[in-house]
Amino acid sequence: MSSMTDIVFLLLVFFIIASTLISPNALEVVLPKADPKIKPQKQTVNVSITEDLKYYVNKDEVTKEDIEGRLLAEVEGEEDPGIILRAEKSVPIESVVIIMDIANRNKLKLVLATSSK
Repeated sequence: MSSMTDIVFLLLVFFIIASTLISPNALEVVLPKADPKIKPQKQTVNVSITEDLKYYVNKDEVTKEDIEGRLLAEVEGEEDPGIILRAEKSVPIESVVIIMDIANRNKLKLVLATSSK
């Protein structure tokens, strides 16, 4: 009976260790939550990338080089700033990664907008 207990214990330890090594395949997307009764709604900045690779920050066209400075100016003073990224489906992934990298470097939350249709 003691050898059976040892085997069960070893299997239990194996599965506990193995389960910590598994990473899920799903993307975690943090969506902004707002409760107007508790605090005012947080401001988010809209970044759009068009088919012809033009970048817009809140409907104002900016160059690729000026995006980071403009984003930081827009979120200055915000407690927990966020970016909503709207990229057309034909935009190359490299253009989207530029915005994601800027958000990551500056500790900004990023939400990728998608169509419901």
